Amino acid sequence: ALNARYGKADSAQDYATKAQMMTYEGVRAMYEAYSRDKYRSTGVIQWMLNNAWPSVIWHLYDYYWRPGGGYFGAKLAMEPLHPVYGYDDRSISIVSSQYEDAKGLKLTAKVYGVDMKELFSKDATLDVAADSTVKSFTIPEIKDSPVFFVALRLSDAAGKQVGSNFYWLSNKQETIDWEKSNWYTTPTASYADYTAISQLPKVKLNVTSRTEHKGKDAITHVTVENPSKNLAFFVRLKVNKGTEEILPVLWQDNYISLLPGEKRELTATYRESELGTAKPTVQVKGWNAE
Repeated sequence: ALNARYGKADSAQDYATKAQMMTYEGVRAMYEAYSRDKYRSTGVIQWMLNNAWPSVIWHLYDYYWRPGGGYFGAKLAMEPLHPVYGYDDRSISIVSSQYEDAKGLKLTAKVYGVDMKELFSKDATLDVAADSTVKSFTIPEIKDSPVFFVALRLSDAAGKQVGSNFYWLSNKQETIDWEKSNWYTTPTASYADYTAISQLPKVKLNVTSRTEHKGKDAITHVTVENPSKNLAFFVRLKVNKGTEEILPVLWQDNYISLLPGEKRELTATYRESELGTAKPTVQVKGWNAE
């Protein structure tokens, strides 16, 4: 599936990056599919949270306490007010997991091709009742780009962003072989094609960081800015002690994508004792980030 969807992996590093991307989209889709149709759908079983031994499957965080793509896909999918793209009908919905009504929310959807040309844009203002889902509008079928990106932003009535999402999608749909379905698996007959993302130009990100100490914790604040006119896709941040990643770590968000000109500040929280007398360093890598 990985080789068919993203192109054949040519190294262990390439395999790992593509695997994190595929796990991110798969785990996010699982939670979003349930939450969009909650109380009508039957439920979700997450197997499993973590590995008790080194392994490359199933986990949200691994044996070394390293959070993976699936962890951040799940975390994003379960934000209290969350905009969702429907893989089945191209609809955009707002899912509320909070127990109070939200009025005057502004939803913005933009669709971009691989060249960052805007292919579709639409805004909507809507009210979302507590613990509910509201379908807003549908994105048209995209034919102008083999792979396209859907950026969703949700703001409250005061203009503060309260939810977001970012999808990479193929105009070649995955097809499922329902005839061979059984109680534990349903085979895929043909795969989506994301290989066009290999055409994304390289970008150089601006990165700054600072670290503060609070009790027994150290908190590293990282600001990442994409000054280019291209997409910075699937960017991963690490806090290191020397060349070794500090673990366990709680990232506010990770494996992020930045639109042209977009800037974000993210925090990583970890035990101060992991640092010792060393100064933390921040490492930033992306699918197409130098």
